[in-house]
Amino acid sequence: MTQDMIALSRRRLLQGGSAFAAAGLAGTSSAFAKGPMLGTQAPYFYRFKLGTAEVTIVSDGPLPLGDPSQAFLGLTKEEIGRQLDSNFLPLANAVLEQNALIVNTGDRMMLFDTGMGSAKDFGPTTGKLLNSIKQAGIDPKDIDAVVMSHGHIDHLGGNVGDDGKSNFPNAQFYIQQSDLDYWTDEKLAGGPLKSFLAQAKKNLLPVRDRIVFFKDGQEFLPGVTAIAAPGHTVGHTIFNIQAGGKSMAYIGDLTHHPVLLMEKPLTEFAYDTDPKQAAQSRVRQLSRLAAEKTPIVAYHFAWPGFGHVAKQGDGFRYYPEPMNMAL
Repeated sequence: MTQDMIALSRRRLLQGGSAFAAAGLAGTSSAFAKGPMLGTQAPYFYRFKLGTAEVTIVSDGPLPLGDPSQAFLGLTKEEIGRQLDSNFLPLANAVLEQNALIVNTGDRMMLFDTGMGSAKDFGPTTGKLLNSIKQAGIDPKDIDAVVMSHGHIDHLGGNVGDDGKSNFPNAQFYIQQSDLDYWTDEKLAGGPLKSFLAQAKKNLLPVRDRIVFFKDGQEFLPGVTAIAAPGHTVGHTIFNIQAGGKSMAYIGDLTHHPVLLMEKPLTEFAYDTDPKQAAQSRVRQLSRLAAEKTPIVAYHFAWPGFGHVAKQGDGFRYYPEPMNMAL
């Protein structure tokens, strides 16, 4: 065999091997795309222990506010962009979560805030609370206390169904009286928050005979103490919760955003009844929680909203608690 024939045979062998390999890959490539896309998420609850109590955080779903410059006031667009960009958050739409808290002491089952219900003022992604509760293995009939931090649409909207019946038929309802009076006052009917009034009336008046008022500093349920933090609404309240020697705070709407109302806490929020009073409440209570190193559940922080706050310069920083899935 001549050298030319040897070279030609080698070339054909290599070409044949390449073709075989290509054919083999082509023949198996479809095997990597057999699994269908599922389009579903994990159940929307998270559970942990607080001393002797079992705590479950359930979600009512994301609540998009839209352009952050329309909601967070007193900051330039450039400053808002800097804060969001440096924390890897989107610039065009401030999306809040809705982290409702359930505390089971063994004797009582307490739910803190109830989400938007069927109202769609902030779009179609809200209204998941009852389903989240059921995903968590909790029967709404077993909840015997519904505690409202204030009377806004996204904190009491799940009290009552569209049929006028309570979603929690065995529960007493708790709120600061000034908030009930304010958010059921017909003087708001023609204002920009008229839908807030309509939802408050829908979700408070049918259960009016089961509403109990609490006062600042009162332990109105076993281990649950009300702490006034007015400004966001006239009766906005946060709660200290104790069980088995451990404590945490449910802070409601003390701060809506883990960056924009934390780094510069005197920033004002468009939905505050008294923005300057709200800012002072925010600074005072966050300073206390940071100094005491009290764990918090923040209603609007990224899911599940459980962590700590610490002082940082003239403001604060939020540190999410790692999720422990070994419970």
